[in-house]
Amino acid sequence: MYQYDQYDQLIVEERVKQFRDQTQRYLAGELSEEEYRPLRLQNGLYVQRYAPMLRVAVPYGLLSSAQVRKLAQIARDYDKGYAHISTRQNVQFNWPDLEDVPDILAELATVQMHAIQTSGNCIRNTTTDQFAGVAKDELVDPRPWCEIIRQWSTFHPEFTHLPRKFKIAVNGATRDRAAIEVHDIGLEAVNNDAGELGFRVSVGGGLGRTPIVGSFINDFLPWQHLLSYLEAILRVYNRFGRRDNKFKARIKILVKALTPEVFAERVDAEWAHLKDGPTTLTEAEVQRVSQYFVDPAYQALEDVDFTAADAEHPGFSRWRERNVVGHKKPGYCAVTLSLKPTGVAPGDVTDKQLDAIAELADRFSFGEVRNSHNQNMILADVEQARLLDLWHELREYGFATPNIGLLTDIICCPGGDFCSLANAKSIPVAEAIQRRFDDLDYLFDIGDVELNISGCMNACGHHHVGNIGVLGVDKKGEEFYQVSLGGSAGREASLGQILGPAFAQDDMADVISKIIQVYVDARTEEEQFLDTFRRIGIAPFKERVYAANH
Repeated sequence: MYQYDQYDQLIVEERVKQFRDQTQRYLAGELSEEEYRPLRLQNGLYVQRYAPMLRVAVPYGLLSSAQVRKLAQIARDYDKGYAHISTRQNVQFNWPDLEDVPDILAELATVQMHAIQTSGNCIRNTTTDQFAGVAKDELVDPRPWCEIIRQWSTFHPEFTHLPRKFKIAVNGATRDRAAIEVHDIGLEAVNNDAGELGFRVSVGGGLGRTPIVGSFINDFLPWQHLLSYLEAILRVYNRFGRRDNKFKARIKILVKALTPEVFAERVDAEWAHLKDGPTTLTEAEVQRVSQYFVDPAYQALEDVDFTAADAEHPGFSRWRERNVVGHKKPGYCAVTLSLKPTGVAPGDVTDKQLDAIAELADRFSFGEVRNSHNQNMILADVEQARLLDLWHELREYGFATPNIGLLTDIICCPGGDFCSLANAKSIPVAEAIQRRFDDLDYLFDIGDVELNISGCMNACGHHHVGNIGVLGVDKKGEEFYQVSLGGSAGREASLGQILGPAFAQDDMADVISKIIQVYVDARTEEEQFLDTFRRIGIAPFKERVYAANH
């Protein structure tokens, strides 16, 4: 993973000193709330319903074991003993005291971490596939490209005060696990007919109040021009994006208003001034960054036959089916640690669990950990021969729930329990659904279903692209939940269709049960939930759910 040089370290340490002074002045009454607000946002600090929330940057979801241990210590010393994995692969602390935040940032700096540009109208954390660098279906490792974008975008003076926040995702594999089509900019690595590497570029995707699937405006951008083309896109947005209405300020609104074709023309016109300029990437620069992402010291291994272990440990077989995926190297695999056991807020992890993850990473996965936008954590380089031993330990720590990709592997925002923007609670709904579907045999029979829950229209839980999406809404001061079906964040992304009138919280487990039953009754042997929905449409689901309520 990328290592800071002396200049990186100095910048982060100076930023901590600067924010410490700003916070002390605010607490002393020398800075007003209005003056302090942009300063704290630039350092990842929000004011939530009950306490500040600090969002820590985890570039493209990659962590060292030392960084994980530091997060555990911060959770223990400055918070309530846990942290939260966000859908941008970052880490959030929900209960720090304001006066302690500069100390937390100083602690983070000792392990090359910070909270810069995790909030505000700037380019946020660039995200990617949680299996980057090890996936069997990978054309190119996207992590060096994410790092190049990170170094270019962090502190970029032209793009620190955009009309609204800005999100970029990079995919380097056949399957899109980075959800590029619902980002402000999505980049997909491709080869042209000559075998040269480039990027297919999507713009104007995003969720929130006005969900839109992005439009591809360039089918092959040579890698040398990646930064100059991104800069052209950002310049067009910075120049023409709306600043009079924050609900219409995202780039997706501009692309839709201009049409993708006209937007692309404006980008090309801007790019003409930038192409072949100082931001043109060279082989030497790409190699400089890529050296931080070379393969670890893999051994020459062969794939393991798990027949005997599966027979002796049926739970191991079930876990391996859901939580373990193939690896580009024979004899290795990638393991997802489920942060979705029933009764725990999805994505939450305790300080003791973080310490355990760091220890497991050192012993089983070359000292590295990944965060996924699905709010789980990954050990990406596990020897297959040690998989059974790892499973036994994961069970002890609560990470072995065999539900990855299943209905209870819920993406869920913190909702009204924490967030001051939320219309309704998210976590109790997630728990009610998990408890309803606690039969693993039934869960496995249902198969892959993506269930996403957001507490408000800001869509931090990505409900628009859940196969089943749940949105908390306020109806005359009471919490209700709107359901949508048919969303997908993968290749050829789609937005869910609203099922109908919203439901009370106590009805939600029943509603999801009825939706699943329609699928089970209608599916063919080869179909997953999304396939069946796209074949039969929304009407059978609507009929079953609402007929039973009247």
